[in-house]
Amino acid sequence: MYKILKKEHLSASNYLMDIDAPMIAKSGKPGQFVIVIDNEKGERIPLTIADLDPEKGILTIVFQAVGASTMALADLNEGDELYCCVGPLGRPSDLVDASDEELKEKKIIFIAGGVGIAPVYPQVKYMKSRGYDVDVIMGGRTKDLVFWEDKMRLVAKNVYVCTDDGSYGFKGNVTQLLRDLIDNQGKQYNHAVIIGPVIMMKFGCLTTKEYGIKTIVSMNPIMVDGTGMCGACRLNVGGQTKFACVDGPEFDGHLVDFDAAMRRSRIYQTEEGRAKLAYEEGKTSHGGCGCCGGK
Repeated sequence: MYKILKKEHLSASNYLMDIDAPMIAKSGKPGQFVIVIDNEKGERIPLTIADLDPEKGILTIVFQAVGASTMALADLNEGDELYCCVGPLGRPSDLVDASDEELKEKKIIFIAGGVGIAPVYPQVKYMKSRGYDVDVIMGGRTKDLVFWEDKMRLVAKNVYVCTDDGSYGFKGNVTQLLRDLIDNQGKQYNHAVIIGPVIMMKFGCLTTKEYGIKTIVSMNPIMVDGTGMCGACRLNVGGQTKFACVDGPEFDGHLVDFDAAMRRSRIYQTEEGRAKLAYEEGKTSHGGCGCCGGK
């Protein structure tokens, strides 16, 4: 069992949990993920590592309560125990193994959308530990969906915040802010790491391709079981078949077929919708829309 040491409601449906997981905390690296299961019959939930404290043995996860399984996870409290927490899984960020000579040549911009702010943080923190300054764009639909700004400013050289509705920071999305930084503020980048909703990563990559900026994305959002067995996270990357969980989760964003990935993810939406409805309605639920009894 893995005890929940801390629970925090970050914003809207976003939650943070500190987990007592000494072995993962000591061996995990930025870019990797864990599998969390809340109870014996619970679903496997792949979550990218948000932070690690090797000395205290603490793993930090951040998740969005949008489906039945993540809603059940959000209902747990400090002192409760997770049935299982497995990791670290996946390949670490390429930045972890890069030499100082390689990092010196990089002018890096991290672009984080929504809950993608969490997995961006450990990579920025790592770069800080190596002595390299990076810039970060943090975006959300509205101010309430942006979190960890102060935390990010402690490890990044510059942090730029944008909201779609203009309620905080730059008015516009992350790609519009990136264009503004390059075209109007004279910023220059040759390496980008983009993590967030798949649609955001797609258009972020289209933008960075225009500027000739090498781009890495994390395809964690499309993972299901996290072991390569279910096939849900199968990707076309540069004409080759890859699996986000075992070959990634990070890939060259300019080679990823995002449209195929989004089509594949839609296959699971109906079943997840039914599961969410059943969780919300509890014993009163009887399938389908929750009223007619259909399937």
